[in-house]
Amino acid sequence: MTAFLHSTRILLTTSLLSIMSVPAFADDQAAHQHTAAQTSEEAPYLQENDAAMTKMMDDMAVKPTGDANRDFVEMMIPHHQGAIDMAVAYLRYGNNEQLKRIAQEIIVDQQQEIAAMRMALGDPLPASTAAPTQADPNEAVANPNTSEKTSSGAPAMRMMMKMAN
Repeated sequence: MTAFLHSTRILLTTSLLSIMSVPAFADDQAAHQHTAAQTSEEAPYLQENDAAMTKMMDDMAVKPTGDANRDFVEMMIPHHQGAIDMAVAYLRYGNNEQLKRIAQEIIVDQQQEIAAMRMALGDPLPASTAAPTQADPNEAVANPNTSEKTSSGAPAMRMMMKMAN
């Protein structure tokens, strides 16, 4: 009789758990479908952002030179460039005006910091280029690897270069 009661309890518990999990499973399925729809809409952004993150991490893996100053800069420049690349991706695909302004500021700030680090080591600055602070959604479709856009950061870069001279 004890084995019978034990088996009955297991059967009842299993049945109750199965019944209780049906609504939870349905909710989980609906959430998954909603997430899948969002992911497919933002797939180009996620792909570009992932590429930026991967490149940043790969480029940060530098072999130590024994010069802490140079090693720091050689790791930080790809880190800053990664932030720029992620901000550019957001400008291409994001739609929140406040976040777009923040992304533009990130681009300018990170470019200025890269220039300042190069100057601190006495390295030459790269040629001045337009900061990719505006996104043309048509260009992102035509050429997703291009990051040349109009600039609000070029004047800031020229100012940094004048300070170096």
